[in-house]
Amino acid sequence: MAAKLTLDISAMQEDFFADTSLVGIASALAGYRFCWLLNKHFEMNFTRQPDMDICIQPGGGEKKYFAVYQYSLPLSGGRYLLYKLKSDKECLLPEIKQLDFLLLVQSISPIENAHYFLKKLRDIPDVQLAQILDMDKLKNLNNLLV
Repeated sequence: MAAKLTLDISAMQEDFFADTSLVGIASALAGYRFCWLLNKHFEMNFTRQPDMDICIQPGGGEKKYFAVYQYSLPLSGGRYLLYKLKSDKECLLPEIKQLDFLLLVQSISPIENAHYFLKKLRDIPDVQLAQILDMDKLKNLNNLLV
């Protein structure tokens, strides 16, 4: 009888989410349009990384792809990842299905940076909601690993 092996991703998850904050965003804009809006308002250069797109196959059904946009801070080693949370009627993180985007802030001071984004996002007319999320309350956090 063959032994059943399981993959333990807890160490990888801990490393990936070290020094991060999450900002949940509700906006009716398409992913590319919202990305352009962030680039304009924050003077950044988010670009889509198709090889970073997340693919899940819920319930063994059809594969769903979720776009991921990235901006790396020059010289500081920090980066921002913007996740499109919906693909057709599927959600990447079902526990926050009311949100459309997730901004992952990886930096030296992620909480301060998240609050900065939060304040400016709330002033953008196309953003209905922006809030900082508690990572401990997200059950499917490993879906964000890229």
